[in-house]
Amino acid sequence: MNIPLWFEITAFAVLIVILVGDLMLVRLRPHIPSTKESSLWVAFYVTLALVFAALLYFIAGGQFAGEFLTGWALEYSLSIDNLFVFVLIMAQFSVPRRLQQQVLMIGIIIALVLRGIFILAGVAIIENFSPVFYLFGLFLIWTAIRQAMPEGDHDDEVKRENFVVRLIRRRVDISDEYDDGKLRTVVDGKKMWTPMIIVFVAIGVTDLMFAIDSIPAIFSITHDSFLVFTANIFALMGLRQLYFLLGDLLDRLRYLHYGIAVILGFIGVKLILHAMHVNELPFINGGEHIEWAPDIPIWLSLTVILVAMGAATIASLIASSRDKRRAVESTHPAPPTH
Repeated sequence: MNIPLWFEITAFAVLIVILVGDLMLVRLRPHIPSTKESSLWVAFYVTLALVFAALLYFIAGGQFAGEFLTGWALEYSLSIDNLFVFVLIMAQFSVPRRLQQQVLMIGIIIALVLRGIFILAGVAIIENFSPVFYLFGLFLIWTAIRQAMPEGDHDDEVKRENFVVRLIRRRVDISDEYDDGKLRTVVDGKKMWTPMIIVFVAIGVTDLMFAIDSIPAIFSITHDSFLVFTANIFALMGLRQLYFLLGDLLDRLRYLHYGIAVILGFIGVKLILHAMHVNELPFINGGEHIEWAPDIPIWLSLTVILVAMGAATIASLIASSRDKRRAVESTHPAPPTH
């Protein structure tokens, strides 16, 4: 079975309407969403993804539905890592909390555009140069090792953004204060850019770096550009609400980067095994396929993603709870017993 063209066109049309509607809501009513509001939106987008997977199952078959679900879970897991950098960017540029929804929404639109370009390029490369899976696999394994380092790499990512920001500041007049959500303002009769333009650039650079990591990863799940792109859309759509829902909890997820490292390492190995299975390089096995190299099934990939993220989250919360209990005990020591 194949995914019908009418279904692809309809799906993209509906998703665009939802994204535009979400953007208009943020633009017309900038505010700090409550925990209840954020929870309902996250639940809505998760339910929407599951409904989409169910439609795929009935229209195109279980294989496509399974590939979408696994790809969505993978991209959703990797997208959560974006939130840590978003927190740093918001703090670094002192973005008013009521404007953060707008910043995140624009950042998501930028991410979708950049990832769309990467997906089209990736499909073209894969179709014409299958050994690229070796490079994708090695790159993801290297990224996993970097992710697992005890020193968080998020600070390094913000430093790289600072370089881009400094270049812009040298060439563009930027005011010191925000003017609601405007990009342009007037200071002493002179039109200037607001700091919002710098924030958007920083978010865009972040999304570009995450796209470089995540797009090769999802190609280990499916080569269908429609599934790759829709998995990215569904993963990113609820990211803004998830940012406000998690809030201070992000600081407590200290082991999350280990879970992401496990996922990236596993996907890297899977890509290399797939490259070996379809090998065409003349200096490896005489250019013949390596038959003993297995193609890891979708269900195993999905299991590894869910277990890695679940274990990292639970371990983080247990460690945070233990530290909090110790802090309370040190502040209020138990009275001596007689």
